[in-house]
Amino acid sequence: MSEAVAVIHDNRLRAIRRRHPWVFSGAIMRLDGDPAPGDLVTVTDGAGEFLARGYWNPHSDIRIRLVTWCEDESLDEAFWRDRLSRAIAGRHVENRTHDLGTANAYRLVNAESDGIPGLVVDRYGDWLVVQALTLGIAERKDMLADLLVELLSPAGIYERSDVDVRQKEGLAPETGVLRGEAPPELIEIDENGRRFLVDVRQGHKTGFYLDQRENRAIIGDWFRSDERASQRTVLNAFAYTGGFAVYALGSLVKRVINVDSSAEALALARRNVALNGYRTDDDDFVEGDVFQVLRYYRDAGQQFDMIILDPPKFAQSPRQVENAARGYKDINLMAFRLLRPGGLLATFSCSGAVTADLFQKIVFSAVLDAGREAQIIRWLAQAPDHPVALTFPEGGYLKGLLCRVW
Repeated sequence: MSEAVAVIHDNRLRAIRRRHPWVFSGAIMRLDGDPAPGDLVTVTDGAGEFLARGYWNPHSDIRIRLVTWCEDESLDEAFWRDRLSRAIAGRHVENRTHDLGTANAYRLVNAESDGIPGLVVDRYGDWLVVQALTLGIAERKDMLADLLVELLSPAGIYERSDVDVRQKEGLAPETGVLRGEAPPELIEIDENGRRFLVDVRQGHKTGFYLDQRENRAIIGDWFRSDERASQRTVLNAFAYTGGFAVYALGSLVKRVINVDSSAEALALARRNVALNGYRTDDDDFVEGDVFQVLRYYRDAGQQFDMIILDPPKFAQSPRQVENAARGYKDINLMAFRLLRPGGLLATFSCSGAVTADLFQKIVFSAVLDAGREAQIIRWLAQAPDHPVALTFPEGGYLKGLLCRVW
């Protein structure tokens, strides 16, 4: 049986010819054939000229996820092996060494930006954690798991396909062992010489915010050459399992206060701080809503030398951007008011629907309302193991600003 053909409206051809991997339902003029969900379809213009091929999902607004723009490329097992091999080879971080060893936790496959829309593969020590985010990948995950075993020989592969985006694909959550051994309750990883315990079964995303690796190093090491480091106090808001805290304590700051709404995350943050040889005072781990805790510190006249704001995604879709903007402004406004003159604000957004330009405008509005002055001393983004394809700017979801405040 030949592949179905999706014919594209003339005014929607430009994005496909520029190799953007998404074809929305409104771009399709007609569908010739009756593809099953997950089947490959050929994409053409109105004259029948070949444009691309990808997998079909009638349940999603993104009807087709494109994977090749070459007409004679066979999407067989060899094709997927080549795509995986190329992504893995591009992770030079695997060979990056430091005084205390070699990094063993990073992203191996970054979905659309690695030419495999919907597939995420992260390495944690001897285990791989995969997410099948689209129907096309869900249909092929067993084959892809076999190829990952062939290419990497992990101790095991664990699936964490339990994210909200699967609902848009008409998929239910799925978790569990795909190949090999089940991962232990906690996996110890090495990141730039720091040690962390990661819960890949229940933790956020695939267990750890791997995309913040470079930013943790930049921000955490900021006070390393500061003669007054031992007098500095850092507030680590939305602390999760203490990644930024461990780096900041490595710069010998006086204190890092970690705030998070999850008692389980804070308990693991405490263990990670201890694992790296630092004290764990009860007052430095605060369970609570960050918005409320920031207001409490404001009313109490508390001040900090650095505040780190790394909240979860506030906008899941463009429709939620307005509400998200209010949330980002609120926490940044309070942070500006809590910083000592000369203090530092490291503020982030991981909402893909909030552009870097909009985020900077939100932070600008917050500093105006706070009556403070601030300088951007560094723009921050996701780590290099989370590359962004030039044809897919949506892949650049993480944006951050490091600001000095007066």
